[in-house]
Amino acid sequence: MIKKRVLVPSIAIIILFTTVSFTFKSDFFEIAKQIEIFTTLFKELNMNYVDETNPAELMDTAIKSMLDDLDPYTKYWNEQDVEAARIRNSGEYTGIGAVVRTIKDKITIIEPYKGYPADKAGLKAGDEIIQIGDIKVIDFKEDAGELLKGAPNSKVAIVYKRQGKLKNTTITREEIEVKAVPFYTLLNDKTGYIILKKFNQKASSETIAALNDLKGKGADKIILDLRGNPGGLLSEAVNVTNIFVPKGQLITTTKSVIKKYNKEYRTKKTAIDVDIPLVVLVNGRSASASEIVSGSIQDLDRGVVIGARSFGKGLVQRPKSLTYGTQLKITISRYYTPSGRCIQALDYWNRDENNEATRTKEKDYNAFKTKNGRTVYDGGGIQPDIELETSKYSGITTALLQANAIFDYATEYYYNHTLKNPLKFKFTNTDFEHFKTYLKSSNFNYNTKTDKALEKALESAKNENFDKAITNQYKALLTAMDKAKNDALDTSKIEIISLLTDEIIKRYSYREGLYQYYIINNPEIIKGQQILSNKKQYNKILTAL
Repeated sequence: MIKKRVLVPSIAIIILFTTVSFTFKSDFFEIAKQIEIFTTLFKELNMNYVDETNPAELMDTAIKSMLDDLDPYTKYWNEQDVEAARIRNSGEYTGIGAVVRTIKDKITIIEPYKGYPADKAGLKAGDEIIQIGDIKVIDFKEDAGELLKGAPNSKVAIVYKRQGKLKNTTITREEIEVKAVPFYTLLNDKTGYIILKKFNQKASSETIAALNDLKGKGADKIILDLRGNPGGLLSEAVNVTNIFVPKGQLITTTKSVIKKYNKEYRTKKTAIDVDIPLVVLVNGRSASASEIVSGSIQDLDRGVVIGARSFGKGLVQRPKSLTYGTQLKITISRYYTPSGRCIQALDYWNRDENNEATRTKEKDYNAFKTKNGRTVYDGGGIQPDIELETSKYSGITTALLQANAIFDYATEYYYNHTLKNPLKFKFTNTDFEHFKTYLKSSNFNYNTKTDKALEKALESAKNENFDKAITNQYKALLTAMDKAKNDALDTSKIEIISLLTDEIIKRYSYREGLYQYYIINNPEIIKGQQILSNKKQYNKILTAL
């Protein structure tokens, strides 16, 4: 009987979860049929399985597995996820003031914010929190990061590991404000530099405030830095673009098989400055709303885009309320720039033989025209007008980031080096060789598609009893692959050193110190200044050949 009582709400959830589609789909009977099959199966499974089952966990697995087969952005949100999304959009929350990463048995401090609770308590990037109060992170089944939140001025004792040694501290939680514009300044040549890190509800208002302040101090040209900005609110992407382009201008279009989601988004306000020369910086981690801004600025020939091709996240999500305070964040359409380019890079609906999303090949890119008649191409993401090696992310660089190898090396570097003046820091060739040695000792594994193909070929050879005949050749191929991977590190040296430099500088002087380092040493900012200081070159880039 207990199982039956627990089961009923779960069935209700799945019925409500799927009825959202009824108003959009013509195959009502097929949907109803599949719901009946599922609920019947779910009931029989819970009532008759040999061991005790947990209906909630089974349902959670069923929902997530179903959504995983669609795209990475269509998600089921429990009540905690819904609250987290609200906090991200508002830019305010109560907590310890640090970026953290939760992995099963530990919470790793990625970046403590200067002057906030985690920093005051002495926590540093790389510290691993293993106990919060009386609760060990490894024993907590939910998101242990939630334990760090609490009422303002409430205290929590934590146990953490640093360089293999256990330490204790107490954190006093505070109200945290996450700024959309964490830094702006006037450079020596009267160039205003603005960093926009996220598109929350304050993005446009903070950008406008920064722009007006800079113009008041004499700025007559602007660099808007969107590198590493993952996006956020669509409305704020339009509002930020509206700062530089006039009222009534098309910024982005959304297209879907569902007609009501086919919309045009235009600027609604009077622009702050439609004439000030503008450079926008992007890289491979600039996504979504960042791509709407940079793509529209490029298509409207309003400014010069510098850096590397952006991420290519052109799928639009909308939250749909479910029961018990949960939500479905569902992909409803795709973004398109004013010229008609689709921002989305990966195709999740036409997967390859390994069930991985496919990417449009360069030979299949389509040409589009900007307002001035310049030729631009689709293929996913925004291709800059000027590309720089320091902004790119090759395959091996992406693998290093995913494996946290750059982060972990920066942690080791910090505890083994003294840095008196971070503004003059240079990551040397000797440092890079040490980094490569570190990768070998840390068992970093760069598993390429070629590796997978070789493994598959060997497996086929074994099944056909050819493996002994090709053993020597196979070993030779593996040796050649290892050399090629090592060479790939050298080929991508510039971009890897750029990321290592950023991570190391933050360890010594926080993000504020990194921004100060940028305005002196960063190649993208220097290039932006050069373009903005040469009016003839600036206008030439924005004019059709």
